[in-house]
Amino acid sequence: MEKRIITVSREFGSGGRSVGKALAKRLGWKYYDKELVKAVAEKTGFDPRFIEERGEFSVGKSLLSYALAGQGMPGVMNGMSASDFLWCMQREVILKLAEEGGCVIVGRCADYILREFDHCLRVFVHADRNWRLLHMRKLMPDTPFEQLEADMDSADRARRSYCKQHTGQIYGDSRNYDLTLCTSKLGLDKAEEILLCAAKNL
Repeated sequence: MEKRIITVSREFGSGGRSVGKALAKRLGWKYYDKELVKAVAEKTGFDPRFIEERGEFSVGKSLLSYALAGQGMPGVMNGMSASDFLWCMQREVILKLAEEGGCVIVGRCADYILREFDHCLRVFVHADRNWRLLHMRKLMPDTPFEQLEADMDSADRARRSYCKQHTGQIYGDSRNYDLTLCTSKLGLDKAEEILLCAAKNL
């Protein structure tokens, strides 16, 4: 049996995570998002919060709050920066999960890491800016609109930087994906149905 995988990259607030999770449930596949953080934490011994803060949301953040030097400690991270070390560990975890097949992986540049897998559908979910803001407002009604907007812009910048730093590619460039979906045009349910149909043809 082929090891079928779907990777979902997404703009902040586009609903990509919700679509990916719902798709995995309907297919009866495993779903990896925050679970990847836990797996990398177990592999490296780092605090999960540290891994999240050094991940796709925070390229360039200081390590001082964790009392670690900017470069890895000899014998611990092979002289690599914490960001590069965690990228390598994350890559190993994603490759291992992909070998098991039957899974949906959200974010963490999994589309690039698994680019040579034959039965991997690489998806990018995006939406119009105003739609994303309104979608996030529904999910977090108590958060001021200005804060949602600032968080969205910050997340977008961080993901672009993270992708460029570790893959050399342009985040969201349609040429790097097999399928792109605009949820502000399709809606979440329709996007899920399209992915479900595509998954059956993997």
